[in-house]
Amino acid sequence: MKSRGSRDPTGAPLVDRPGGTQSIQRALAVLRILATAREAGLRLSEISKQAELTRPTTHRILSVLMAEDTVERRKGSQRYVIGEQIPLLALSRRSRDPLLDIVSPHLRSAVSELGDTGFFTRCVGLETVCVARQLGTAPIQALSWDVGERRPLGVSNAGIAILSSMPAGAAREVLAKNRSRFSRYGFSTEGILQEVAMARSKGFASRALSLIPGASPVSVTIRSPGGVARGALTITPTARRRSPERTEEIAACLRRHATAAEFELSNAVTPRPARG
Repeated sequence: MKSRGSRDPTGAPLVDRPGGTQSIQRALAVLRILATAREAGLRLSEISKQAELTRPTTHRILSVLMAEDTVERRKGSQRYVIGEQIPLLALSRRSRDPLLDIVSPHLRSAVSELGDTGFFTRCVGLETVCVARQLGTAPIQALSWDVGERRPLGVSNAGIAILSSMPAGAAREVLAKNRSRFSRYGFSTEGILQEVAMARSKGFASRALSLIPGASPVSVTIRSPGGVARGALTITPTARRRSPERTEEIAACLRRHATAAEFELSNAVTPRPARG
């Protein structure tokens, strides 16, 4: 049975290819959807809708993934979650992310200077993934992300910052591919585009209100030496701690650390001249 759509949740085309490649694409799309849901899991109907596959096709994919222990079904419920084989497979790659190694000290420094919780978010395909969180020292902290949490680009403040660093056409293309995923978060493509335009003009993204009540994040993009957005540094004070002056202070601090991290990243990837 054919799928209802022609793209997976990351926007990649699902085309008929020899050797079962399309089936592999669909299975990976289902795994990415479940990774976004985390411990809460999703029902068959929800997975089918997000993957734009028919229920029978989705059920067959889940059955195979369950047989391989890469997907589990919660006992006493109809919800599916990532299986135990996924984290075990990840253990085979012990090397740390070099970008995380570079950015982590800057995240710690920014949090130490500002006192509020900070996050480093990576851009992965059409999603943002929280890869580091550093707690601040202020009495009340806004914990808007957990490490490993994934959201479609455009949903989080970090995603707005990343989109603002892209050419306008590329940002619109990303949002068009993610459009069907925004409704569950209460966002619209048009509203996100307005936020992206504002972030582009200011040089940072800031939201008075976020997905987490009481959080008021500020984000700045980190780019590769080629100018491609690799992720974003975010400081998330509570709304009560974020005045216009405070917002500018946070943005300036984040810009300083993002610039330093980009410089270090440039040195890390630029080949050193051979000694004669």
